[in-house]
Amino acid sequence: MFGLFKRKEPSGFSYSSTAEDVTHGIDGTGLTAIVTGASAGIGAETARVLALRGVHVIMGVRNTSTGEKVKETIIKEASSSKIDVMELDLGLKASIRKFASEFNSLSLPLNILINNAGIMGTPFTLSQDGIELQFATNHIGHFLLTNLLLENMKNAAHKSHIEGRIVNVSSDAHARSYRGGIRFDKINDKSGYNSFFAYGQSKLANVLHANELSRRLMEEEVAITANSVHPGIIVTNILRHQRFLNCIVANLGKFIFRLKNVQQGAATTCYIALHPQVSGVSGKFFIDNNEATPSSQARDVDLAKKLWDFSLSLVHDS
Repeated sequence: MFGLFKRKEPSGFSYSSTAEDVTHGIDGTGLTAIVTGASAGIGAETARVLALRGVHVIMGVRNTSTGEKVKETIIKEASSSKIDVMELDLGLKASIRKFASEFNSLSLPLNILINNAGIMGTPFTLSQDGIELQFATNHIGHFLLTNLLLENMKNAAHKSHIEGRIVNVSSDAHARSYRGGIRFDKINDKSGYNSFFAYGQSKLANVLHANELSRRLMEEEVAITANSVHPGIIVTNILRHQRFLNCIVANLGKFIFRLKNVQQGAATTCYIALHPQVSGVSGKFFIDNNEATPSSQARDVDLAKKLWDFSLSLVHDS
């Protein structure tokens, strides 16, 4: 049974491939990447492997002291790693604007943006900006961040003739959102709130965001791709708000959920970020390092456009 998980798929990689496997032999020297949520879990592993391949990695983290410890660990493994830590709270628009402004002031060309950070299954809470916390952190924060960094990426792609890549870390939970997909009229309504559906809603938004962004970039004929990925089920601190589920996944995950370790969980992200096989591939959804078909709602072009306009209204500061 478990041998099936090692079967080579069209990409040459599979469920069991690690981030180091899918980037083996790739030289990322000269590239700059931002990885959000890089102080733990698959974000930290993504940062480590990209740095190992020569990429200059900017870790966007809420807790900079924890981020610095991760950075030190990475440098101990590979002393030539180029890695920096910057404060970023994706649940707070002011923090996102500050991060983007500070990064853009460094005059570093941005080649890779990995929208990885996320929270899951939180009790109903509003962010400091008054937006439901899972939607704010998982989608709106990354939507704003991407918009603020996009001009930098366009300039980098134009001047270097190197394709830019944007990766939204979503989940197969995107198929388990509220009825209708996005509760546009009730996004901040506690009535009817379900922590799992709200998580699914935010992950659906990640896929729709990547798809609509891809469509817009293609229209502009900009050499930047935008894709979304399901990393798999990994026991990380994302489950900290769901103790019972965390216990089930930790103890029975490999039998029920095809549980991955962190090295495998970061693989699909790193594959999309660096591998030449996906050059020019945009607006797609990937699982286990291979293209997959997302839910019908995730493929809804009109829903993606509506979400884009709705997201713009939420990030606008009057």
